[in-house]
Amino acid sequence: MAISSERKVEIIKEFGGAAQNTGSTEAQIALFTERIKSISEHLQDFKKDHANRRVLLSYVGKRRSLLNYLAHKDISRYRAIIEKLGLRK
Repeated sequence: MAISSERKVEIIKEFGGAAQNTGSTEAQIALFTERIKSISEHLQDFKKDHANRRVLLSYVGKRRSLLNYLAHKDISRYRAIIEKLGLRK
């Protein structure tokens, strides 16, 4: 379920611009999206794993907060990240 460190660096490079730019909003959103996909796949097999379901909901909420922040700050970056990640809206 955890994201490998190589995959994490790859995501940060792709969305953050540089490997060290872990704090960019786009990189954080992409990391949350990757974690959400991983936990969603896990929950398909283990439907009664309520602890991970709770973690999933917290990640979704954090990603939503970051997306709201980005939408208010820079709508073009928001639209680009939504399209790139294939999220709705």
